[in-house]
Amino acid sequence: MSADITEPDIDWGDVDPLALDRQLCFALAVANRAVLAVYRPLLEPMGLTHPQYLVMLALWGDAPMSVKEIGQALQLDSPTLSPLLKRLESSGLITRARSTADERQLIVELTDSGKALRNQAERIPGAVVQRLGVSLAELEELHSVLTRVNAAALRAGALSE
Repeated sequence: MSADITEPDIDWGDVDPLALDRQLCFALAVANRAVLAVYRPLLEPMGLTHPQYLVMLALWGDAPMSVKEIGQALQLDSPTLSPLLKRLESSGLITRARSTADERQLIVELTDSGKALRNQAERIPGAVVQRLGVSLAELEELHSVLTRVNAAALRAGALSE
């Protein structure tokens, strides 16, 4: 399936719009790898991968949550989320159980170990800011811009809810 592309009225001047180093997708892909490389050694002692850390962040903020709620919060589909939850459960950090109100819903809850891990995780954000070598204000602005980009992509149908 091809997307209908209409060229907006943009004056590129002398800039090649297809130059690799000018591509948003390239800058985001490289930044994604670099930022995840910063997180990796911080998360390893906790026994977490970055995707597992994101699940734990959602739960530390709002447990218990249904699998559907976690998927919505992380913008992940069930086939991607299910293996993450299974690994976290086998690590003893969460439990999964059918809702007593609606057996179709699977409810995820933190174990005592999962709750205790939050104390160790509280050092992660500061360590990431320090290792990235940019100010908190710059990172907050970047977060704001990326949030707007994601929202625009969602509106354009590029992402599923």
